[in-house]
Amino acid sequence: MSAIAPVSQSSIGYYPSSDGKPVAETYDHLYAILMILEVLRQFLQGQQATVLANQFLYYAEGNSKLRVAPDVMVIFGVEPGGRDNYKIWEEGQVPKVIFEITSKSTQNEDLEHKKILYEQLEVQEYWLFDPKGEWITDQLVGYQLIDDSLQADAIRHYSPIEDLQSKALNLQLQIEGKLIGFYRLDTGEKLLLPAELAQALQVQTMARSEAEQRAAVAEQQLTQERQLRAELLQQLRDRGIDIHDL
Repeated sequence: MSAIAPVSQSSIGYYPSSDGKPVAETYDHLYAILMILEVLRQFLQGQQATVLANQFLYYAEGNSKLRVAPDVMVIFGVEPGGRDNYKIWEEGQVPKVIFEITSKSTQNEDLEHKKILYEQLEVQEYWLFDPKGEWITDQLVGYQLIDDSLQADAIRHYSPIEDLQSKALNLQLQIEGKLIGFYRLDTGEKLLLPAELAQALQVQTMARSEAEQRAAVAEQQLTQERQLRAELLQQLRDRGIDIHDL
């Protein structure tokens, strides 16, 4: 991301959309971010929700230094579409789900600083995905926000998601190489990646073309049979035979 405004302006009332740092560490990290972004964007299409990637999340009005840039965040109850940055006090909604594509070099920040921050912001689910398996043995861990008790003033904190099910998204998460596979909990259907969608569309187009060809052949055969029937009837009439019921 590149800077779009002078960095010398006051941090009060000015909320930049870039810090000039790279989007991701490696190709694997970038690809994972883009695939999560696109799959969830397609999944939530038509809903009052948005999915943002590597964009500043500002959580304290009047102080632009209090910000974080989640790799992917899903926000419900807001207008669909992209933003240059996201300000909680303007939108009125905290992200419900956040994904961080982690590595050995970002382990401490992701597991300590960001986890505590997202917990305090009451982000419902926090997922850490390590595509290279550098420090997460199973590559993926998730946390969900729960209460210690039923008391109104109970402290909310993160608890591990053992079954890798996202209740917030109604999806089952599954490791597939260096990517996360997403499956609907209600139907078991997989949310296809862009390449998989293109392949499925190609197969569907070919199947439709073959069906149209078969229909055309069947129509041609039917026409030929009708013509043959008409010719046979005419031959019978020429011989003085009138058959009305054929």
